[in-house]
Amino acid sequence: MSLERSDPALDDDAVLLVGHGSRREESNEQVRTLAAKLESRLSVPVDAAYIELAEPSIDDAIESMAPTCRTMTVVPLSLFAASHVKNDVPLAVQRARATHDDTEFRFGSHLGIHPSLVDLLDERTRAVESDLGVDREDDDVAVVLCARGSSDPDSNGDVHKLARLLYEGREFTRVESAFIGVTTPRLEETLHTVAKDRPDAVVVLPYMLGDGVLTGRIVDTAETFDEEYPYVDAGASGPLGTDDRVVETLADRYQEARSGSVEMSCDTCKYKVELAGYEDDEGGARAMLRSLVHQAEHADRSDVDDDPHVHDAPEKHVAVCTNQTCAASGAATVLEQLRQGVRDADDCDVHVSRSSCLGQCGDGPIVAVYPDSVWYGGVTPDDTDRIVSSHLERDRIVSNLVHQSL
Repeated sequence: MSLERSDPALDDDAVLLVGHGSRREESNEQVRTLAAKLESRLSVPVDAAYIELAEPSIDDAIESMAPTCRTMTVVPLSLFAASHVKNDVPLAVQRARATHDDTEFRFGSHLGIHPSLVDLLDERTRAVESDLGVDREDDDVAVVLCARGSSDPDSNGDVHKLARLLYEGREFTRVESAFIGVTTPRLEETLHTVAKDRPDAVVVLPYMLGDGVLTGRIVDTAETFDEEYPYVDAGASGPLGTDDRVVETLADRYQEARSGSVEMSCDTCKYKVELAGYEDDEGGARAMLRSLVHQAEHADRSDVDDDPHVHDAPEKHVAVCTNQTCAASGAATVLEQLRQGVRDADDCDVHVSRSSCLGQCGDGPIVAVYPDSVWYGGVTPDDTDRIVSSHLERDRIVSNLVHQSL
């Protein structure tokens, strides 16, 4: 029996802290530790969930928490805003809003750039200076802030901004930003460039949450650099970890969501504006479909391969809009009949799921088939057999139902 919203046993508010998820249980435990610390700080229930590779998933965690609270705030435990923050987590929140009418959902910002994190980096730098026997006030100390690297220019730009803020008002010779993968400048290249100025010491700061594979790679690169350049002392700090300043930043992100003051950098987001070199990266429906496919690829969290990011993707993904207008036109029946048709078909590797609004109100129910990028409009339950037998089984598009193609 479901609880009524007036039930005094309900919590007024709850928080879901969403980490990436890892094959390393230590990394997943770090998310749970931060959730516990945040709960202690806020005095509201805080649970942990994961985008992929670990349990519970965001959907499962929401399903468990939603009946116990009136308002749920979802906060991504991400350093910067790339595709997971801009696509995957918001999609999960939208699904939750469509499913749990009695619960209000708020979506908080990622960690981003915050004074507490700058202070934490400064402290990490001082610790390495002490280990190396140098002092920024008396010696030439250069700092290299190394982040993961992203295909999102907005995310990469924030790394450079964070490095500049660490430099401002401090006695460093220079503070450079670098990346361990995906984009440039890479850490090795940056270290060799810094060495040309012959500083007394170079401090490498891994801008990572946990002590995982990439953090280890950054530390190893710093050690190799120290061996190759005997005239420059070099050392690397540890990751951000579960420091109280990370918790402080998360608490601020929660308060922003509660007050409706969350700000995202839409003016520099590749999904919102056309940026040179990223013209083909589009948001909206394409981003939503990418997120649906990504979710399906990681649906099985009980058997995770050793490969860093192996996917078990379905051959096709079918998204059925079940938002208000499409629902009124029979989308729920279309969804279930497509699912039944796929189950009954022979050797049909297709995942069928509901989606939030696809922006085609009045032309639904809308059925999107991905990666074929074909959208069917005005689909009736009688049309589902043709979509399954022709398109999903034999790759023959049902032309008279096509609404548009992307």
